[in-house]
Amino acid sequence: MAEYELIKTEGQAKRGRFTTVHGVIETPVFMNVATCAAIKGGLSARDLESIKTQVMLCNTYHLHVRPGDEVVNKLGGLHKMTHWSHPILTDSGGFQVFSLADLRKIKEEGVYFNSHIDGRKLFIGPEQSMQIQSNLGSTIAMAFDECPNALSEREYVEKSVARTTRWLIRCKEEMKRLNGLEGTINKDQLLFGINQGAIFHDIRIKQAKEIADLDLDGYAIGGLAVGESAEEMYSVIEDTTPYLPQNKPTYLMGVGTPENIIEGVYRGIDFFDCVYPSRNGRHGNLYTNHGTLHIRNAKYETDTRPIEEGCGCPVCREGYSRGYIRHLLKADEALGLRFCVMHNLYFYNDLMRQIREALDKGCFAEFRKNKLEELRDADYDAT
Repeated sequence: MAEYELIKTEGQAKRGRFTTVHGVIETPVFMNVATCAAIKGGLSARDLESIKTQVMLCNTYHLHVRPGDEVVNKLGGLHKMTHWSHPILTDSGGFQVFSLADLRKIKEEGVYFNSHIDGRKLFIGPEQSMQIQSNLGSTIAMAFDECPNALSEREYVEKSVARTTRWLIRCKEEMKRLNGLEGTINKDQLLFGINQGAIFHDIRIKQAKEIADLDLDGYAIGGLAVGESAEEMYSVIEDTTPYLPQNKPTYLMGVGTPENIIEGVYRGIDFFDCVYPSRNGRHGNLYTNHGTLHIRNAKYETDTRPIEEGCGCPVCREGYSRGYIRHLLKADEALGLRFCVMHNLYFYNDLMRQIREALDKGCFAEFRKNKLEELRDADYDAT
């Protein structure tokens, strides 16, 4: 069912179109993070459509511990439960197991750990992760992996990456089995494998070659933006992407800022996700083309202008003023969070539209130069 069309390239940058059972994804794309099947800030599926969201990202670990993937399955899967009819990607839960869970113990079969919610003992391995994601019925499932710290010792990273590759093979076999079962919600569920290796380029390249041979539906670069510098991250991406199939989606997990996204596209990435736009929005830090606007600042108390003149998000389009939004946040009104998150997610989604348009026109190099200068020089609150 899935088909990835590489429409054109400019250097390493890719302009693609990924057709799935739940619709077409135009890439490069930013996936909006709905960790527990909801965007923090109170946005519904209809809201996401209004801000041009293409893909919603939900988290396997969080949905497994609450409400339980069996519950989601009985509610008809994520699409039916959330009323979102477009593509959904589910993270495998690996990152959360290693970053949130207490008393974890890594074995060849998987990971034993205690829930961060109620402390109960749990186990997730490759097969269990695939079973959970099959219950959720997502469009794209991520392989279960270990995410070693970017600054981990080489010997540990080598062993961890070898295990992640063995786990990937088990994920592929289990997904094939699950997609063939009678009661499976989405029999066309897709599998993306994950490249790991901290900041060791040779380890990443070796594993990229190995997993490329598995002919998966897409590939991700994981384990970045977790302790290394931006320069180290860009160097790893630039050296790794040539060894991942160009004719498949390439996903940079959990990264990042608008600058990170532009630099990622430049180096061959065409799927992104990050909590920054929603998290920063909830704190009143709003993205604009002229810099970040800190809406809680006193200077905006009587400002009647929208967040950004000319912005197409519903909040700016309807003319809600900075002064009103500041009041809502200061008064702890949920509507203020909703407005800010909606604006920030629209900013990211529209940035991707601009990137795709630049690639279509063959002027991405010029766009990158101008946009990065604009973002680096901007300081909205100084104006």
